[in-house]
Amino acid sequence: MSFISYGLLSALAIALVFASVTDIRHRRIDNWLNAAIALGAPLFWWSSGLALWPDAAMQVGVALGAFAILAVLFALKVMGGGDVKLLTALALWVRPDQFMQLLLIMAIAGGVLTLVMGVWHVMRRQKDRLAIPYGVAIAFGGLWVLAVHYFPEAAIAAQAA
Repeated sequence: MSFISYGLLSALAIALVFASVTDIRHRRIDNWLNAAIALGAPLFWWSSGLALWPDAAMQVGVALGAFAILAVLFALKVMGGGDVKLLTALALWVRPDQFMQLLLIMAIAGGVLTLVMGVWHVMRRQKDRLAIPYGVAIAFGGLWVLAVHYFPEAAIAAQAA
């Protein structure tokens, strides 16, 4: 991978941290941030030498499939719209097998987050509805995949140079 690829991956990591912070503060992930993440993916494909067929087409297919499933969850009011868009945008960045790993890590992190927030909610004796900032779990899953699959290559390349 090129220097540009690592720069784009670093920008993605920063965007994921920003998404989790805004989700914690406002329980919202802005459309402009999701759009920036999605629009950065083709630049990443180009910089990392991803072939249009079948590789980039597979990325788009996984993202469309994820969106279809997640849109149903949104319609059932199980998931927020910003979360749906963030996960769909992330599907454009990572390989399908890595996206499945992202979903698994996200689910585990989301479960832990829900338990911690539930305990906190009960301890504070709050009566209002508990709102989980699931963007935190999504960002954690994305950052996990970046740390495990992409940034180790950067460290190896830096040592070789």
